[in-house]
Amino acid sequence: MSSLFESMPLDLFNPATVAIFVTLAGLSFIAVAVGLYKTVQFSRLGVGRRKAADQILESWLSGKPDDAIREAAGRRSVLARVLQSVFSGLQSRPGDAAYAEELGRQSAIIELARMSERMRLLDMVVQAAPMLGLLGTVIGMIDAFSVLSLSEGAVDPAGLAGGIWSALTTTAVGLGIALFSFFIATWFEGQIDRERNLIEAVISAAIHGRVDPNARLG
Repeated sequence: MSSLFESMPLDLFNPATVAIFVTLAGLSFIAVAVGLYKTVQFSRLGVGRRKAADQILESWLSGKPDDAIREAAGRRSVLARVLQSVFSGLQSRPGDAAYAEELGRQSAIIELARMSERMRLLDMVVQAAPMLGLLGTVIGMIDAFSVLSLSEGAVDPAGLAGGIWSALTTTAVGLGIALFSFFIATWFEGQIDRERNLIEAVISAAIHGRVDPNARLG
């Protein structure tokens, strides 16, 4: 183990380089923590539970409002909670579809706001990690060129390699963290966009009915 540390470039322990690596480690921790948080949150919110919403809509549109309202009252999914708001509006003002639609949209805004929590953190990691990697590259190249400028005659290969090592490693780590965070953010954003479209569909279907009675949310 001691020989491993002896073979590592001394510029690895340059304060600026160490600060960049610590910051990159913090960004990677944020990305993983947010990914786990969003996974648990989506599960608790009931994101993507379309079959239950289909059953509620089927009961409502087939003339079984009591069954639909009872099923929606369970509030076990995003779509069920939105439908409950729509049903509440239709019950309180039977002749005012706009009122029911507005209640459904208000509920949708609340649900989408919950689903979007912490997404800015992932966007921040995607943007910041490559920039930190680039900063590490600049610092590493400065170190490498400083070795060249201070050398008189033969260049110290260890000092030169240390600067180049820092430049390449920080760039690779920064890009790796950014790509990882980008894939996580893209997946969650896709889930949110799909849920947004389904919310629009269930609000419209509950108030105006379905064009195709056999259609499903998919």
